[in-house]
Amino acid sequence: MSPGRAPVPQALLPGWLRWPAAVLLAVCAAVTAALAVHFAGQDQPGRVDAAIDPRIRAGLGHFPRLLSWLPDLGTLAPVGLVVLALVFACAVTRRWSGAALTAVAVPTAIGLTEYVLKPVVGRGLGQSLPSGHATAMFALAAVCAVLLVDPPGRRVRGVIRLLLVLAALTVAAAVSAAMVAIGAHHFTDTAAGAAVGTGLVLASALVLDLATGRGRPGRLRTGRLRTGRLRRRAASAAASARPRFPRRSRR
Repeated sequence: MSPGRAPVPQALLPGWLRWPAAVLLAVCAAVTAALAVHFAGQDQPGRVDAAIDPRIRAGLGHFPRLLSWLPDLGTLAPVGLVVLALVFACAVTRRWSGAALTAVAVPTAIGLTEYVLKPVVGRGLGQSLPSGHATAMFALAAVCAVLLVDPPGRRVRGVIRLLLVLAALTVAAAVSAAMVAIGAHHFTDTAAGAAVGTGLVLASALVLDLATGRGRPGRLRTGRLRTGRLRRRAASAAASARPRFPRRSRR
């Protein structure tokens, strides 16, 4: 790096992951729109809910102690503490884009669910679609996945990072299933919440990368070309600077 230039911040999503993230974002938007249109103003569960809800309740009904505290993980206080912890961790490591993603995406996803989608869809008396618990938990899980997919320095092994992401997704799925087991939501409510939380985090990550110029493939290719040229020039300069001694002929 040349003197006087500030270090280029690392992108949230690596180049190879941007197209899959965009496809998953489109799937999340399609699932949310389809469920919202289908269940708008309906009080009765759909066919999928009628098939899955009883199985979830029967399976988790054997664990009443688990159901007594598991839904509380998706409330505002625990979610807010996790958001603050992630923002603090990103600030300590000077990953400001990660701090912005966490501070913006999770509250926005919760606000979109609670103040826009629920009043518009209006499923049932409690306006249950999408599930706010599922939205918050899957938004947190998606943030963890984005932050761990390509962390700066990569001091943590890939296997450990994968296990951490799977653990976050497992907790999010468990909280969502608990909400179905206690009768607060249907399965499709939690599916819509998972789509909203995941999709909004992916959209925020893509927008942040594009806004800061780190998500533009042209700039990345130009940087790689410049790096390659500088390396070749340095190698040729080092080769030309080496002293050359005449070879002695052997008799």
